[in-house]
Parts: sequence; C-alpha cells; structure tokens
Amino acid sequence: MKETDFDALHESATAFPRIGAGADMDRADATVIPFHRYTDYDRRWPVPGKGEVLVVPLGGLGRIGMNWTLYGHDGAWVLVDAGIAFPDPDTTGVDCIVPHPAFLAPIRDRLLALVVTHAHEDHIGGIDRLWPQGIDCPIYATPFATKLIARRLDEAGVLEKVELNSYPVGGAFNIGPFGFRSIRMTHSIPEPVALAIDTAAGTVLHTGDWKFDPEPGIGQATDFDALRKLGDDGVLAMLCDSTNAHKDLPSTSEAQVRRAFDRLFATRKGQIAICCFATNVARVASAISAAADAGRQVALAGRSMRNCEEVARDLGLLSHVPEPLTEPAHLKGLDRDKVALICTGGQGEEKAALAKLARGERRFPPFGAGDTVVLSARVIPGNEESVEKVVSKLRARGVEVLMGHEVMGGEPLHVSGHPGANELRELYALVRPRIALPVHGTDMHLAAHARLARAAGCQAAIVAEEAEVIRLSDGGSRVLGRVNAPLLSIESEPNGDRATYDPGKVLVAGQV
Repeated sequence: MKETDFDALHESATAFPRIGAGADMDRADATVIPFHRYTDYDRRWPVPGKGEVLVVPLGGLGRIGMNWTLYGHDGAWVLVDAGIAFPDPDTTGVDCIVPHPAFLAPIRDRLLALVVTHAHEDHIGGIDRLWPQGIDCPIYATPFATKLIARRLDEAGVLEKVELNSYPVGGAFNIGPFGFRSIRMTHSIPEPVALAIDTAAGTVLHTGDWKFDPEPGIGQATDFDALRKLGDDGVLAMLCDSTNAHKDLPSTSEAQVRRAFDRLFATRKGQIAICCFATNVARVASAISAAADAGRQVALAGRSMRNCEEVARDLGLLSHVPEPLTEPAHLKGLDRDKVALICTGGQGEEKAALAKLARGERRFPPFGAGDTVVLSARVIPGNEESVEKVVSKLRARGVEVLMGHEVMGGEPLHVSGHPGANELRELYALVRPRIALPVHGTDMHLAAHARLARAAGCQAAIVAEEAEVIRLSDGGSRVLGRVNAPLLSIESEPNGDRATYDPGKVLVAGQV
C-alpha cells in the first residue's frame, strides 16, 4: 500500500516551518481537497499506510470547543470525540456549530469507530445532533459518558440504531488496526481518560482534557504509573490539552472547593444557591454534602443537573452523598437559613436555572436581601455580558453574588479543570513524546504549548490548523495538506430542549 495518496498533490510544494516546529517537521503548500464533488473528494482523500499515522484535527485548534480528531492508519480511520462549539456572542439564531456531516461521507466505509474521552459538550455534543447523517459508526465510551450519550440518543429517537459500547477506565480494546489503552486522568467530570493509540507505526497519546488533582472528589487520582510506563515504552506523538499553557498555575484540587463550601455554609445565613456545571459531579457532590452537613435541605435545578446526578447515582459514584430534592419549589416555605439550591446557568444562559431564579420565576424560592448566590465556575470568554446581566438582576434584588475567582476561608470557590504550564511540563517529563501536537486552545495557547514542548525536549512541535492532514511516522512529521471541512450551524428548537440541523446552513471558512 502506498504511504499516502497525497504525495502526487505536492510534487511542487515548498516546505516552511510553523511556530515552534522542529527541524524534522515539514509543511506542504495549503492544498485543499475538494468538498463539493464526492468523486474527486473520495479519490483525493488520504489512504493511510501501515507505516504512518495520519491525524486530521477537525476542531479544537484556534478555538476552545468542537473537539473532533480523525486518526488514520493501515487503510482505516477512527474518530476521537465529536463535540460542538458555540458561536460568537454577537451571532443570532445559531445554537452551536459542528463540522458538516457530509465531510465524513467519503470515508464512512473506512470509519471504524468513534471513541470518546469524556462527556463534556465540546467532546460529545455533536453525536446526537448529527446521527446518522455524519456519524453512524460504533461508539466507545466510559460508563458515565455512555449513559449520558444513550440518554441523548434516546431523546433523538435513534438509540436503538446505535452500537454503543462501554469500556472501563483503565481498560484496553482493539478496533481494526488500532489498539486503545485508556489511562485514568482527572478533570472536572467523572471518568476522564487519555487514550494511548497503538499502531504499527508507533503509539500516539491523545490526552483529552485533564489536570493533576490529588483529591478529585469523585474517582481516583491520575494513573501516573501508566503515564510513566508509556514514556518508558516510547511515544511517537502526543496531542495534548493547551487551555492554560501560557501560564504557570498553582496546583489546585476539588478538595479545596469542598472546604470553601463548608466555610460558606458555616458562616452565611439566608438562602444559598451554588451554580456550577452539571457535569462537574464532584463539585455538585461537595455542594450537596456541605449543605446537608450544615443542616440544610438541598434541591437541584436544571434538567442537565438532574440528568447528571441521576446517572452518577446509578453508577454508584454518589453513594456517599445525600439524595437532594428534585424540585426547587419544594424549598418554598422552609426556614430560609435551612435551604440550599444547586443549579445550572453559570454562563448566563437565558433558559438555564440561574437566569430563571434571577427573574423570580414562580417555581423557584424567591431570593432577595440576606441571600447568597455563588457562581462556582469560570466565565468562558465571550459570555461576560450574559453573565453580568444575570448577576445584575440578582444584585438588584439584594442578593450577594460571589464569583468563582473569590475565596472563602482562604480556599477557592472554583478551580480549573485544565493544566497550567507547570503541570504540562510534568506530563512531558513522564511521557517524553518525540512529536508534540498541541490541541484544545486558541492560537495563543497552541503557540505557548509548542514552545513549552520544544523546551521539554520534543523533536518537533506542530502548531496545526483545523482540517489539516498531519503525517506522523519514524521519518518525522509533516503537514501534507488540508481537507475542506465546512462548518454547520445548528438552531435550537423553540423550547430550547433539542437542536436540529439544516444542511443548507453551511458556515464559510469557519465563520457564521
């Protein structure tokens, strides 16, 4: 088998380095593989050889979100993660964006599986929205992610058509010419894993989202022994989270947030609401337990909050946590010093629970002077205005609002789920990859990560762009070209609960 069908396209191409690239990393001209004509498109799609791994990141580069990465080897492809990205705040009528499903049509027969690293929206949000137009292969995920994906597919009415496989954290499995070993990591969600992808051309480590948390609250700490062994055995390349690569951060833990919550409930009177991401089950568990220990009745608010709590409890992840009330209305009429609400909406979403609480909707206990709301989350860039609107409404009612960057009793009310530069250096010292391919970050994050990787001893650090095809082999690394992968806008249904896609709404050059 030829090493790749791209070679003929680049006979006259000139190579030039990217930011942070090593001497053995070549880049061909920006040849674009046609999208609109399937015959030409299929003919020019790369056929990966046995002596190489082809990597095609479809998202997560130059942006935070829409994590899709194709891996090609020995004639076959696998997809790791299939998430969504959110449009700019000024964009109206668009709920989220994903790669256009027709992009995968030419390789459907060779796309063996979708493997999921964890269940955050920017890693799984495209699955139910695009099934089966773009993704109709078997899916592999850890138990927590499997159950959340199953619920979404069931709501979409396609669950019975999907082959959904659950693999244990730390488990190994084979898919065609690919071997997968999952490695236990820690992040702001249960069961995050890194994937060691074994091929005849070498091993590629796909970290997913991660941090080093010695006390994650739910699950065990990172499997350092597995990472160290991986490095000892040899790693061809690592695709790694770049979110905080530009700065050193103090190592933080969910255990610190639990102590902050304990202090909060011990010192504050009145009603208390804690707003966090629903998938941060450890954070939710800390809030429930701290409130219950202080003698408060606890209720959950937000559909996704209830879904995640139910799934986590079904899996035994919350066996040590008291069961909360299912409806915030049940808190009405109780002693205001004896109630607590755990809710969604930390990004200022208009239809989320916190915004409804701020508007004084009747299903929520009224919050006012003497009450406290904690936004235990980082405000994602672009959401500042939406968050400020909700916070202003709460403060106008006399509510004290504490933000995630604040501390309580010397402990943070929020900690990041991503590594800083210091933890990245620690990971590189363990894994020692030959080639670094930073992902999950803006251009600034990727460039900072590439510089760090080269300083850590990597032979090459590739700052790629979305839809580029990167060849990894014993001979080094090379950007071969680009596949034209238009993006697709997805609009919410009027009730905001589901989303549908319109094949006619294609985004040009990644812009709405």
